[in-house]
Amino acid sequence: MTAVVRNDGTVGKALAVLDQIASYSRPVRFGELLNDSDLPKATLYRFVQTLTNQRMLQYDPERQTYAPGLRLVRLAHAAWAQSSLAPVARAHIDALSAETGETVHLAQLDHAQVLYVDKRNARDPVEMFSQAGKVGPAYCTGVGKAMLAFLPESELKTALAQQSWHRFTSTTHCSAASLSKELAEIRKEGLSFDREEHEVGIVCVATPILNRQSRPLGALSVTGTTRRTDLETLHRLGLRLKLAAAAIAQDAENWLFPQPSASPNTPNNGEISHVRSDP
Repeated sequence: MTAVVRNDGTVGKALAVLDQIASYSRPVRFGELLNDSDLPKATLYRFVQTLTNQRMLQYDPERQTYAPGLRLVRLAHAAWAQSSLAPVARAHIDALSAETGETVHLAQLDHAQVLYVDKRNARDPVEMFSQAGKVGPAYCTGVGKAMLAFLPESELKTALAQQSWHRFTSTTHCSAASLSKELAEIRKEGLSFDREEHEVGIVCVATPILNRQSRPLGALSVTGTTRRTDLETLHRLGLRLKLAAAAIAQDAENWLFPQPSASPNTPNNGEISHVRSDP
């Protein structure tokens, strides 16, 4: 059942409906939405109709199904370009993927979960869960653990409380106490590993992308399969991975974003100015 956002009024509830529809990864009928929703039928129907009218959802009259709309695609592209590390990191992950021949992931934390914002496939691609735009667990992925390890203590406590601790494989951490020991090791070495914790046969080495205050902006990983690599081989890529992460962090510090002037009375008379971002 999809939980309803209770403290953000109508907008929060409408966004919860969007999240619910997106979570199916396929077009969905209204009856399915209703079965999985906390909202009354009339309220849910009103939200769905409004979202459809606003092109945030699209309705297929033949199949009688709803799916995310093209307006969302446009908004998602704008968010990817303006708010994610992906444009800044593109050249670095291209080079890393070409050099290693393995899959490279770029991720950021989104409310204690991992959001994959970019990916480069290996020379010999293998099907795996992670795709750009997908959300995954933080407690059992290399990129997730790399970012968790460098959160301030209060934020880490909150993030750990939001993990599901579902056992995906025999090596998955199933408690905050178990993971905390590994997070201390990650902070010392600056590297984390996925030891087939999320998917059987998938291993990776990851490192955080840290700003000048040592806060995680994101994380970078090199991922392979146990069929053609192992953790020892991936560990040897650790220094190269750290160098790429440091370069991305530096580029992010210098990235220029257009920002409107505070008021028409400012010296540039309201023209768009460029200021340095502060990650």
